[in-house]
Amino acid sequence: MTHYEKQSMKELRAGMGEGLVEAGRKNENVVALSADVKGSVKMDGFAKEFPERFVQCGIAEANMVGIAAGLSLCGKVPFIGGFAEFVTGRVYDQIRQVLCYSNKNVKICGSHAGISLGEDGATHQTMEDIALMKVLPNMTVLVPADFNQAKAATLAAAEHVGPVYLRLGRSKMPCFLPEGEKFEIGKAQLLSEGTDVTLFACGHLVWEALQAAEMLEKVGISCEVGAPLQWRPRRQRGPDPRPPLPHTDGVCGGR
Repeated sequence: MTHYEKQSMKELRAGMGEGLVEAGRKNENVVALSADVKGSVKMDGFAKEFPERFVQCGIAEANMVGIAAGLSLCGKVPFIGGFAEFVTGRVYDQIRQVLCYSNKNVKICGSHAGISLGEDGATHQTMEDIALMKVLPNMTVLVPADFNQAKAATLAAAEHVGPVYLRLGRSKMPCFLPEGEKFEIGKAQLLSEGTDVTLFACGHLVWEALQAAEMLEKVGISCEVGAPLQWRPRRQRGPDPRPPLPHTDGVCGGR
């Protein structure tokens, strides 16, 4: 199996923040909107470098989605940032009706996903966000595994045409993947080969799956580790002409 070393401990949301600044430098049409949490979702760097391209929407996530949709119709590439619970569950109707059905080019950055916002309680945690987002027409869901991959996924999202949900945790996690590695939307990642059992994980749990694989190897069990880092969008109408994909080539949701 492939062994991965922990290089450092970094937040995935910070990787998104760095990627957003870099995307802004590459494309003057990239803009950012926040629901009064620009520091928490690491959009403060973008706001500082491009103040004229940053919109503070206040604690009004539904309104933020509408503003982003309008900006996309003007040729902008809006990134909206907030806690994952509030930018998916609270505004699900707006995302469904305003963004997805008409394939608006808006990127949703959901920070503090899962239970990584533990101390704030269940109202601020979300375990359902992947399920909610991946069944929507035209929506692409990206779940990076570490800081470097979060940055790469943000750059990939900026170039992708259509709505994207980028799922990010709050806590510092091991940074173990190569810096600058290209993030390919539509492909899963085979991180380690094995012959006895396969582990799939996404986001923060990819590192844990790799550690579990090493423990299994020590007792004679060869473990393959795969990371379904993205889900392709469901088509709004008509049959899907794509053939079935092997697990190392892609993971599709909501066909």
